[in-house]
Amino acid sequence: MSYETATLSLDIVVPVYNEQATLESSIRRLHAYLTDAVEQAWRITIADNASTDETAALADRLAGELAGVVAVHLPLKGRGRALKQVWGASEAEVLVYLDEDLSTDLAALPPLVAPLLSGHSDLAIGTRLGRSSRVTRGGRREFISRSYNLLLRRTMSVGFSDAQCGFKAIRRDVAQRLLPLVEDDAWFFDTELLILAERSGLRIHEIPVDWVDDPHSSVDVVSTALEDVKGMVRVGTNIARGRIPIESVYAELGRRPFEPPRPPSFFGQVVRFGVVGVLSTVAYALLYLLLQTLVPAQVANFAALLITAVANTWANRRFTFGVRGPGMVRHQFQGLIVFGIAWALTSGSLLTLHALAPTASARWQLIVLTAANLVATLIRFVLLRLWVFRASRRAIAPSADAAASRPLSFTTSESE
Repeated sequence: MSYETATLSLDIVVPVYNEQATLESSIRRLHAYLTDAVEQAWRITIADNASTDETAALADRLAGELAGVVAVHLPLKGRGRALKQVWGASEAEVLVYLDEDLSTDLAALPPLVAPLLSGHSDLAIGTRLGRSSRVTRGGRREFISRSYNLLLRRTMSVGFSDAQCGFKAIRRDVAQRLLPLVEDDAWFFDTELLILAERSGLRIHEIPVDWVDDPHSSVDVVSTALEDVKGMVRVGTNIARGRIPIESVYAELGRRPFEPPRPPSFFGQVVRFGVVGVLSTVAYALLYLLLQTLVPAQVANFAALLITAVANTWANRRFTFGVRGPGMVRHQFQGLIVFGIAWALTSGSLLTLHALAPTASARWQLIVLTAANLVATLIRFVLLRLWVFRASRRAIAPSADAAASRPLSFTTSESE
């Protein structure tokens, strides 16, 4: 379908910074593929964010020569900043982001946008970590990428597998709601967007991609990964403190089950909590026995209790109290406060044992700590039920409208 169609379906944004060596070949290749293979009305937007070489002039020349290509010039550097402004100003139904080097095989573009155009999904991402993905890259980047995504899934409890692949799409109505909530203006932008989307109950579609690493990439993988970890801490803290209106976005756009599950009865909660508690106690004992051979007893107790506390909070949230939807990070934060109380009880029991019997064996230490942990488990149930997972729900206040984006300068061919 021609890009001159009144209703624009796809806006494919390519953020660039000092890419004069490869920009022309990449844009011409992308333009040729879209012309031949994509039926929907499309546009390519080159988002030049403060390049200092000839990238800006080259982008203008391509916009003048290729119908359906526009160039946007931004005064400040930052991939996230560029996507916020260009996506925020676009009238297209679906907004796409591609890396300039086109490392991802473009054949994955139609299946990326199809579930968004149909309304089936809210966001779509390419993943290099799927079983059927075919990836060519160095061992160092592979290790860092997999480690980062594993850390992200474990600490933020997200379900998507690859946050960093430069191949993503989002529906315009979803972008308009989420973009004002994303703080990062650089490389962590799309990870933060995905975290907020999943926390808001939005549907994220993943497709396996074929991906070939660009050996000339200017991205510093290590420093970028460190900045991403800092971003994870910031986002997790803000969600836990209620600074991000996740619940209001969930109420507005979130996808709920057809029939929300009924919360278990009090008796059911007691039974389920008991099962989770027994499993947690066994896991704690095994971890403590393992760790106390490597580190001092107090350190072993703290580490074993912390690990089982995180798992215990997750299990009780889902199985004991039947809680779904947003709030996982906040609940884990409150669960750690409960953990602090349990740790104080068990540590106090261990200190008492050492005071009364300085030569107590590891077996007696385990017996005393297990008894103290059982008492702490009872206290945990009361606090989880009456505080962390309380039945009352806060009224959801409507969020403020997104601030209007500042004007952008477009350069496009006269033939459009």
